[in-house]
Amino acid sequence: MMKKILLLGSGELGKEFVIACQRLGQYIIAVDSYENAPAMHVAHKWEVIDMLDGKALDSIVEKYQPDLIVPEIEAIRTERFYEYEKQGYNVIPSAKAANFTMNRKAIRDLAAKDLGVKTAKYKYATSHKELKAGVEFCGYPCVVKPLMSSSGKGQSIIRNEADVEKAWNYAIEGSRGDLQEVIVEGFVDFEYEITLLTVTQSNGSTLFCPPIGHRQERGDYQESWQPMLMNPDRLKEAEVMAGKVTEALGGAGIWGVEFFITKDATYFSELSPRPHDTGMVTLAGTQNLSEFELHARAVLGLPIPDIELFKNGASAVVLACKNSPNAPNFEGIEDVLSNKETDLILFGKPSSRPYRRMGIVLKYGEKKVEKLVEEAKNLASLIKVD
Repeated sequence: MMKKILLLGSGELGKEFVIACQRLGQYIIAVDSYENAPAMHVAHKWEVIDMLDGKALDSIVEKYQPDLIVPEIEAIRTERFYEYEKQGYNVIPSAKAANFTMNRKAIRDLAAKDLGVKTAKYKYATSHKELKAGVEFCGYPCVVKPLMSSSGKGQSIIRNEADVEKAWNYAIEGSRGDLQEVIVEGFVDFEYEITLLTVTQSNGSTLFCPPIGHRQERGDYQESWQPMLMNPDRLKEAEVMAGKVTEALGGAGIWGVEFFITKDATYFSELSPRPHDTGMVTLAGTQNLSEFELHARAVLGLPIPDIELFKNGASAVVLACKNSPNAPNFEGIEDVLSNKETDLILFGKPSSRPYRRMGIVLKYGEKKVEKLVEEAKNLASLIKVD
């Protein structure tokens, strides 16, 4: 049952997905915009193309004629996926999902308008003037995000009128692709955020992983932990919303569905139709199957009898602090690995820049998740990226 999988985007999430697929006997071609991307280290073949060049994408698909096309990043000419499906290719989870989730406008309107899912107040803006109007509608404070971006790029909080122009410029600078439009969101006074990893199957029911808590800075996750202890009513609301949105988008695979949780309500935030960065905590063995193993099984149509929580776990990121065109050296590895119930994963990225995620520290065991988060964070600070 070996399938040829074309992986579009070859970062650290893609690398773990490739490893999971390799263990199931699959053949992988990893594609990205730069050489020596992490997933290329473990794939059978790799290619470097301009991911926003539709013709280059077409040529790669034609060259390999894959059984599965698996996007790992947002910055791809996803509109080409509709044509690939017409040609008989299987896009994971679906061309609709890839296109809707790449653009915050499409997914927000689907959730809020078509499905009636609870979200923050929002407006769109294509100019500084429209942004000011959107801020007036949503009120202070509010959040501004490019319609097309990833990993928190271009996101900022507007607390007063003086922040508006700066937020507009920052959002446009952080936008991916050639779309210059932003979404303004009313600020949700949430108690915490969760990622609900949701698994849709071609031959089975939708499954949910135990909720994952996380903390963000600069729009990027810094620590995540599983399970997130939460009100069962709020969790049920999240599961219902996640089920609605993923069913509407269609296809099989894992989805990282993000929610804001307040005392009295659950608000849908965003989702990614692929493994989620906060879900790397599952590499600590918190579940019987990691998010990458779940994704591999789901896209291959293999059975997933259940998802079971085994133990508590936490992850904390290892960040670079300077620009370098060369592969970094790491100090402090021995200090981290001398601790029990601890693991370290370095991604193998070929260069560094300030705040680039270069690895994660994992903690696991019977301790409370709050303690595991603290320990993971402290250990991650021992790794120096040079």
